[in-house]
Amino acid sequence: THITRSHRPSSTVLRMESKRIKLAPRTRDMMRAYSDMREANYKNSDKYFHARGNYDAARRGPGGAWAAKVISDARENSQRVTDLFKYGDSGHGVKDSKADQAANEWGRSGKDPNHFRPPGLPDKY
Repeated sequence: THITRSHRPSSTVLRMESKRIKLAPRTRDMMRAYSDMREANYKNSDKYFHARGNYDAARRGPGGAWAAKVISDARENSQRVTDLFKYGDSGHGVKDSKADQAANEWGRSGKDPNHFRPPGLPDKY
């Protein structure tokens, strides 16, 4: 027997596509902050870029805050796993990870990310 498939996407696929399209700008906010952080390569700017990426994404509404939290949590969790393999169960990076998450939450809650801006960071950022 031959089974034919409709070339029309199902409503579930359309809903998933719609969510993906809506999440794209929020994801770009987070990626832009990460890219700027790498480009700036500026001492003590890590927390600023964490807060800024979360702030920018959250300003897009509840979906932005949700996306920022998911991305931030995934990044911190993957970094903890990497640190575990690199440094063993030494607790290395735990304090820094908590500080990153505090900066993430600061930005997501709508507070000014410039609170974490280091002196001398170029205005471009």
